[in-house]
Amino acid sequence: MAALSPLSVVLLVAVAVGLAAAILAWRERPEPGATWLAVLLAGQVWWATFLVFELEATTLPAKALWYDVQWVGVVVIPVGWLFFALAYTGYDRYVTPFSVAMVSVVPAATVAVAAAGDPGNLLAADRVVRETAVGTFLKVVPGPLYYIIAGYTYLLGAVGSVPLIQLIRDDARPFRGQSAALLVGTAAPWAGSVAYLSGAIPVPGLDPTPLVFGVSGVAYLLALSRFRLLTLAPAPRRRARQLVFEQLHDPVFVVGTEGLLVDLNESAAETFGVDRRAAIGEPASAVVPKYDAVRELDDGGEDKPRAIRVVGRDGQRPYEATIRDVVDDHDRTTARVITYHDVGAYLGQQQRLNVLNRVFRHDVRTETNLILGYLEQLRSDPTDERALSVISESAERMLDLSERTRTAGELFDPTDESEWTPLPTVVNEAVAEARADDPDARTEVGDVPTVPVRGVLVVVLENLCSNALQHNDADAPWMRVDAAVSDGWVEITVADDGPGIDPAEYDVLDRGTETPLRHGSGIGLWIVKWGVDHLGGRISFDERDPAGTLVTVAVPLDRTAVRAEDEGAEASEPPADGPSAAGGSVSRRAPPDAGR
Repeated sequence: MAALSPLSVVLLVAVAVGLAAAILAWRERPEPGATWLAVLLAGQVWWATFLVFELEATTLPAKALWYDVQWVGVVVIPVGWLFFALAYTGYDRYVTPFSVAMVSVVPAATVAVAAAGDPGNLLAADRVVRETAVGTFLKVVPGPLYYIIAGYTYLLGAVGSVPLIQLIRDDARPFRGQSAALLVGTAAPWAGSVAYLSGAIPVPGLDPTPLVFGVSGVAYLLALSRFRLLTLAPAPRRRARQLVFEQLHDPVFVVGTEGLLVDLNESAAETFGVDRRAAIGEPASAVVPKYDAVRELDDGGEDKPRAIRVVGRDGQRPYEATIRDVVDDHDRTTARVITYHDVGAYLGQQQRLNVLNRVFRHDVRTETNLILGYLEQLRSDPTDERALSVISESAERMLDLSERTRTAGELFDPTDESEWTPLPTVVNEAVAEARADDPDARTEVGDVPTVPVRGVLVVVLENLCSNALQHNDADAPWMRVDAAVSDGWVEITVADDGPGIDPAEYDVLDRGTETPLRHGSGIGLWIVKWGVDHLGGRISFDERDPAGTLVTVAVPLDRTAVRAEDEGAEASEPPADGPSAAGGSVSRRAPPDAGR
């Protein structure tokens, strides 16, 4: 048996190294790019293996046969490289069956021509055997298809190298090492191929490309082991950053230097009702809420957020807008990121803590001291009916306060976020609760449209109806509830004939904060306001003539249901009479001309 030529031994070493790297890559599936890296390495192994067969063959037909077989590996390598680079760097959305099929058209045609015996000499215009000092080679005069597939191979290689070159300047050292090793692994065969096509190789018929696969194999093995090529790939990081942008709770807009909208996240589209596909490329002033006011923040060179009020799908809410520049490596501004922080929830929480602090510090303490004082009086005179009555009334007030406090917590129960209830059901439940507390009261319910509303509205109406009757000193208190729908909003009015509401109560609600000297007398109206704020609505208080109060609550409807009820209806902003701390609006208006 004849000994292998030195070149065949070198090629077999390259085969062994490449096969080891291919096995390592295959074992890392389904890590990003693992399969395609294994395909690339398999192509190199195929090419080098059958080149050994060609070198060891002694006749022209035999060498020509093994030369044609090598084309399978030749065309697989650039395809594997392209899709490995895309998957590995996080551009896997381009790695689809369709894109793979389209990229593989030219390689598949090349293999088909080789398998058919190269009719028309498309791949090789002439083939001859040349004896050289280092062995016997098949010298091939390239045909037209040869140059086409060579150019196509370089094109795929260049495209696949672009995302990897970007990683060389990455802040993460492992990614820089990985990309450098990969580029060395692919640049070595390229250099050999270019040298062969340019005639720089002095040995006729010697294509050094497969010989340097050993260099590629070592580079890939180094990337797989030393730099954890597939176990520490940049693809998840890029996808994670995109996910963070999309799932960020705050609405975010990206505006280019020319004032055109470049991107926006899902929260921005949902919060402000923006069609993402239609919005991209539009002037920012037509899409970004209060863009002119926010832009003044950037033009003024300020480094603090700007407080604005914006109308979104959940009504008018307060936001803090911040703007940050996106700069390139040359410190040039390429875009601006505008972020809207919904501060309504924070302000509302702070508000609730202040009110509950007052309730427990002042109201509960007052009632407790009253009970303790009259208990002492009972010890001295157990038959004192007035003391028993005062203690009983005080205990009932504390129980009522406790129940209202519990109700306030239910307003923000996350499990109730998606609950929609027909408005007549909500109104009837609230009125029934009020009737149960005061059976002698005269209660009326006017026309109530059948539209869906949030379940939280039940709590709001229960407190309004309860306040209308409990704080009415008439023998038979009167109350009436009406509702109407207009432009995607529902307005519910609760009218009574009681003594009215102390102006100090309005002032506290309008300011949104309490102080030791200026505070409300209870928690009922605060619960109403918190509920309306939670629904993104507004509330107003009118004095009735000759006596009583008319409370109007306006909240947005489920727009889908409204369209079903009223074709073509579009939600619009209700008139905001005054700002409140947590997002809704509270106002006190002049008395109406006539009362019921």
